[in-house]
Order: sequence, then C-alpha cells, then structure tokens
Amino acid sequence: MLTEAETKLMEAKSVVVKYKKGEIICKQGSFASHIMYMEKGLVKVFIDDSVNSLVLKIIPEGNLLGLSSVSDENNRFQYSAMAYIDTEIKQIDINYFKQLLTQNPAFAKEVIDIMGANSAQINGRFFCLTHKQSYGRLADILLCISDRIFKTDEFVLPLSRKDLAELSGMSSETVIRMLKKFHDDGLILLDGKRFKILDYTRLKKISETG
Repeated sequence: MLTEAETKLMEAKSVVVKYKKGEIICKQGSFASHIMYMEKGLVKVFIDDSVNSLVLKIIPEGNLLGLSSVSDENNRFQYSAMAYIDTEIKQIDINYFKQLLTQNPAFAKEVIDIMGANSAQINGRFFCLTHKQSYGRLADILLCISDRIFKTDEFVLPLSRKDLAELSGMSSETVIRMLKKFHDDGLILLDGKRFKILDYTRLKKISETG
C-alpha cells in the first residue's frame, strides 16, 4: 500500500533488532517510540501487574506490534512482549508511521483492518478462557498454533509445556496429562518437540464444545 518513495523513507526510518529467546521486546507502560514489524520469530504479548500475568496473543512473523500506541492520547505500550524463540524485529519510527496513516488512506485502512483482526483474536481468547473447560481450552490453543501460526498440521513446537499451560490458563501438570490423553486417543502425535494433528475434526469438536 506504500509508494516507492514512502517505502524508501520507511527503510531510512527503521532499524532491525535481534532478540534472543526469552528477551523482553517491549515493556508495558514504557513510552512507545516505534512500531514493530515481525521480520522473523515468535512473540508472546501479555499484560501483568508484577504478580499475575495474562497472555493476550501469540504473534508470528509478518505481523505488527505496538499499534495500540499510535494515538497521541495513548503514547505508551499497553502490553509487554517477549520472544518465544530467536526473533528479528524491524522498529519503525512512530512519528513517520503516524505520518503515513495521515497521508496514505489505503495504508491507513490496512492498519485499521489489522487492529480489528487483533481485537477479534483477543476477544476470542477471552471467551475461550472464561467459557471453555480445560480440554476445550487446550484444543483451542493447539488449533490456533496450527492454523494461524504454522499454517500446517505438522511442525516443531517451539513452546514448552509451561508455555502451553500459561496460554491455556492451567497448571503445567494438567497440560502434560491432557497432552498425553490427546496423544493416547489418537488426536495428536507428540514426540519431544515434534507435533502433528492426527484427527483435526475431533480436535475441532473438542475446541467448540469444550
């Protein structure tokens, strides 16, 4: 959606930063000086109060971070982000990003669409956490990782059992037990980090009725 001149200037107003697994990418409450584009990697977006934390979503490559801070009245990061795996992020000067939103209506519409999709994803996540039982929550997370992040039913799972527990709002012990049951029931194949959905239809049904 950007012109050639806008693209060149954006490159000049950007810098690529590499983050190691477990590094904090942005901190909730800090001033937002840039918008972030995920070049490579996988990121956890969460909010916390120093005691409790809630994972809002998982961000794969090709997505934007920090869009909630483009408003002049809201110039702080509304959440924290941490790299699940080694990650590369392009930091774009937020003032130039705001300029693009003003001067390029087509680009602005795309950003609005992205923000709408983000809101829908977070709303779906809250519904899952508050209305689904444990098996439905775990099935929902596994399907989300398969459908939205890797876009395939077989992949190397970069998340630990603790990460999955955090995402599904359960204990690590509960998630380990449920993953074994899914495996024994022929729904999934889990061999170390190797993961494969064997029965998508049944897993989807558990997600919907859980």
